[in-house]
Formats: sequence, structure tokens, C-alpha cells
Amino acid sequence: MKPALPLLRWKALAEAERAAVLARPALPDAPRLELRVREIMQAVRQGGDAALLRLEAELDGAELDSIEVSAAEMDRAAEQLTPSQRAAMQTALDNIRACHAPQQPIDIRARPAPGIVCEQKHQPLQAVGLYVPAGSAPLPSTALMLAAPAQLAGCPLRILCTPPDRGGNANPAVLHAARLCEAHRVFKLGGAQAIAAMAYGTESVPRVDKLFGPGSRWVATAKRQAAMEPGGPAQDLPAGPTEAMVIAGAGANPLFAALDLLSQAEHGEDAHVLLLCLEERFAEKVQREIARQLGTLPRRGVLEKSLSRGALLIVDSLATAVEIANRYAPEHLLLHVAEPRPLLADISNAGAVFLGPWAPESSGDYCTGANHVLPTYGSARWASGLSLADFHKRISVQELTREGLGSIAAAIAELARLEGLEAHARAAEARCPPMDRPQ
Repeated sequence: MKPALPLLRWKALAEAERAAVLARPALPDAPRLELRVREIMQAVRQGGDAALLRLEAELDGAELDSIEVSAAEMDRAAEQLTPSQRAAMQTALDNIRACHAPQQPIDIRARPAPGIVCEQKHQPLQAVGLYVPAGSAPLPSTALMLAAPAQLAGCPLRILCTPPDRGGNANPAVLHAARLCEAHRVFKLGGAQAIAAMAYGTESVPRVDKLFGPGSRWVATAKRQAAMEPGGPAQDLPAGPTEAMVIAGAGANPLFAALDLLSQAEHGEDAHVLLLCLEERFAEKVQREIARQLGTLPRRGVLEKSLSRGALLIVDSLATAVEIANRYAPEHLLLHVAEPRPLLADISNAGAVFLGPWAPESSGDYCTGANHVLPTYGSARWASGLSLADFHKRISVQELTREGLGSIAAAIAELARLEGLEAHARAAEARCPPMDRPQ
């Protein structure tokens, strides 16, 4: 049987071959998708709640009496979970809060010169919209990762949208997560129509200032289109298929490496996973472990397709592996090495780094408390994972005394006239003529 992940030697690859190995699965060029999403967005803008009910029936197959989740539905959701499930969610939430609470922004006050004060104050976003997917794998963990920071930030309005099933019910674990984090309102809406509802507002759904959360290509396209409109809501991170890279050193456990690769690959057919290791014998052991695990995993069909796009790469050194990692900029980077911290010092591009053999990728997905909403598709070169800062905005404040203005009035006028902006110069000089300035 052909191995799920091909084995390649990095040194033997030409530059074009290296680029091909590191290339993410191509996102479909879908002008029809762009057009259809635009049509959905426009329908919601014009038709409001009635359009949402029609689109949910058409696109999600759910005949709804109401798009908002009632208090009774929230109560039933908790009852549908086992005590151990509720306890696990509480453990995750406690750790998320512990990790995010120290991220509260600090207001800054500086005095660049006598009589001049510059401040930076932070304000929570007034209204945030949280989208939680619920397709083949509902994601209550994502509900916690979005709603807990929004709650800690103190955003005055926090709404959450999640798709209903064909019976018109939202996933109970997602609803329980929303209640634990005190989301103000929850709606049974999925796909582009959910994004449109939060972007524009309807009779029932409030308009928000920023959109958060992963989703399908429909969701990603809708978020992008909404953010590009004048006055449209901001979006959190550019969304793309999930990915993981494992760097394995001497003495690494092939089972651990195989399971970390499989953990990420089972998210979807377009997931991308790579292993960098020093020995061909180790890579072959990982191949065998993957084959053994595949026979018992329920999402085998998804795994076989996503694994076929990845690779096991033999490299000459850990330093080379780090160079490749920085070039690839993975969403998840796992360092299966005995002493990972020296390598961490050289990592410049990664969404999240997992140090050592006892840090599985799934620990970050669920229970360490670090946020699992991370930059994908190479955007870790410039973007960061979700944090409390994403739920705040910064406001700049400047205060000047007459003496403070006098100390910089000449420079203001000089620079203003250098740029051909005479009114700027006069605004300073009228308040502080040259004869009134301190000598």
C-alpha cells in the first residue's frame, strides 16, 4: 500500500520541488462563490429576518420558527451534556481565562517634553460577533476561545452565531459554552447569511463592529466582503485551511509525531501537515504508525485525502529544520526535541509553538488555555493568534500647555510649510506667536 505521507530528502530537492512541497493546497478559484456570497449578503441586507429564515431553509435545511436561541433551549443544552463533558468544558474555560486575564492592556502616558502629554488608552470594542462552525465536527472549544476573551475584555455586546442542524437545533455543547461565557444573545445562523446578519444587522440580530471565528469558504468570503465595504465590520484573522509542522530530533517518539500529524489532518481534506526529521529510519516508523492508526480512526476518508498533500522530509540538521519552518510559517509548530527552548529562540514565523514531547497539538486546541484561533496559510509571517488585544481598540490622547506648544510651534510650522499645508502652520502660530514662545 502506498504510504499516506511521501518521504523526501530536502537536500535532494531542487528549489522548485522544495517550493511545491511547502505549498499549501490551492484554494479553489471560485468566482461563482464570490458572486453567490454577494447575493446572500445583499438578500440579508434587504430582507432582514425573513431572508435569514428563507436562507436557513435553503442552505442549511433547517425550518426555523425563530432564529434566536431561547432561554429554554439554553437550559436544555446543559441537560444534554454529561457531567464529565460539562466538567471538561469548565476545565478548558478556567485555563483560557487564566491565560488571557494577564493580557489586559495597560494605558500608557508619556511626557516627550515639558507641557506635552501623550496618552494611549484602551477601550473594549462595543459590539462583537462570534461565529462558531457546526458542520461535521461542531466546535464548542472555539466558542470558548472566542467568547471567553470577549467577556474578559468587557465588550458591552457579545453575540454568537452557530448553524442549526436539520431539526432546527443548535449544537448543545456550543450553546453551553456560550452560556458559560455569558454571551448576550445566540442565533441559529450559519454560513454567509450569519456573517451578513452580524455585519448589517436585522430586526433581531444586532450589527457588530468586528467579526470573529473560523468557518467554511462561504464564511471566509463573507467576512472578507463585509470588511471591504465602507463602514463594514473588521475581521479577526485571514482564514485558510489548518496546518501543522512537526520537527523531530534524536530520540523522538514516532507514535507521538504520527498522532500530532493525524490530529491536524483530521480537521479537513485541505489540511496540510509536514514532518521534518533527521533520519530516514525515524520517518519510516512514523509512516508505519500513521498506517496503523488510520485503520481505527473514524475520519479515515478525510485523513487519507489531507495526508496525501503533506510530506515527511529528511533534513541534515535541526538548524535546517528551523529555516524551513520560518519559510513555511506554520499555524502549529511542534518541536519534538529533547531541548526545545534553544530552537525556540530562532523561530520567527509560527502561530503557536509546542515545546517538547509532552505538548500535543490537541492540548492547545482544548485545554492549555492559549488561544487556538491562529494565523494560517503563511500569514504567521505577519499575523498573530487571537488575544485579548483583538477585542480592544487604542485611542490616542494629546494634551499641551501653552508652554508645551511654544516649544514645538516653530517645528510644526516648518514641517507644515514643507508639506504645503499653510493652515496647519497658522493653527500653531495663532496660538503661540513667535514673540510669545519661550527662548
